[in-house]
Amino acid sequence: MEILSWESLKTAEKCAIQTAFREDCHSLDWVAPLNVEELSDFVCQVAAQKQSILSMGSGSKLGWGNLVNPVNYVISTQKLNRLVDHAIADLTITAEAGMKLADLQALLKPHRQFLPIDPAYSEQATLGGIMATGDTGSWRQRYGGIRDLVLGFSFVRWDGKIAKAGSRVVKNVAGYDLMKLFTGSYGTLGIISQITFRLYPLPETSQTLWLSGQAASVATLAQQFLKSGLAPTAADILSSDLAQSLHLGSEIGLLVRFQNIPESVQEQVKQLQVMAAAIALNQRSFIEEEERQLWQNLSSTMTVPKSEAGIICKIGVMPEQAVNFLQQYSGLGQIHLATGLGRLSLPELDWLQLSPQRLFCEKYRGFLTVLASSASLKEKFEPWGYSGNSLNIMRQLKYKFDPHHCFSPGRFWSDHH
Repeated sequence: MEILSWESLKTAEKCAIQTAFREDCHSLDWVAPLNVEELSDFVCQVAAQKQSILSMGSGSKLGWGNLVNPVNYVISTQKLNRLVDHAIADLTITAEAGMKLADLQALLKPHRQFLPIDPAYSEQATLGGIMATGDTGSWRQRYGGIRDLVLGFSFVRWDGKIAKAGSRVVKNVAGYDLMKLFTGSYGTLGIISQITFRLYPLPETSQTLWLSGQAASVATLAQQFLKSGLAPTAADILSSDLAQSLHLGSEIGLLVRFQNIPESVQEQVKQLQVMAAAIALNQRSFIEEEERQLWQNLSSTMTVPKSEAGIICKIGVMPEQAVNFLQQYSGLGQIHLATGLGRLSLPELDWLQLSPQRLFCEKYRGFLTVLASSASLKEKFEPWGYSGNSLNIMRQLKYKFDPHHCFSPGRFWSDHH
């Protein structure tokens, strides 16, 4: 067990921790267990003293969500980074929660396999942090979200005991689905220690099309595309501001990626090009390094605020309203075609300007959540913005899993208010 003082932390670690808190956190102890047993023992000690802890992986998304109430310790799982099992023939892998996604992908590449998630801060993000924030990325179009990829996991309960859910095989048993409950729980229910994922074969070929033009034409293509039977791995509608920042022109458009065997990619690209030409949309094609760089630039643009006062939001709207939303409000906007989930990146602005955007999303059965922003904005504008009828259920679940409010107190709306 490594126990470090605030002064001994690296600058990046200090910044990550500081962004999560309402108040000064210089007196905190930062703890990094070397194995799951040490993590379990430490949580048991904390529980016995009714103290509180904030859990993290690499800390890259520690500032997301609500500001955390004062805690006694910050626990990092980054030392828990071992590969537990790789069933190559079954396309499953089990690893400790502190393993970085980039390291996992490197282990899988020689076997021509990969885990199809492209989250924010993909080089730094740990598996546990990705699951805890439910952060998937554009591959959601083909492979689903984190909830669809997690087959089983282990976690440390409030009393320090280790619990397990799911299994290491694709076929699972019936019962209460803790995998879905813990996905996106932001460390408020327990500390994820080990995860089993479903894997996929690495695609042979990849090609991306950018189709842009009048908003009405883009909306028409989007609806035709969803009904077409084509199977892209990623399909995002990008706002005109975002397109301009990526040097794709100054019009709203659809960014579509096909990844499969060469013959399949070529045929699907051809069909989509014919559909786009029929409604006079502009077309550009990207392959190899140019394509890889485009998607990497898109991810970094929609992950990191442009300034200290910048804001990154997660949004959700009915898919058929995506173009309307991106046309109506300025900012760098990206919305996944099939799900209506996306990101919004805004420069410094009056927090009152966020209210109309949130109301629009809620009108169309969606939401607007502030992920990254200044602490002062989160004090004025509630980050989660949820007021639905499941709040009581959420509070009851929090009490069942964490009766002493030990884990990340205040990070969720239902826990803070």
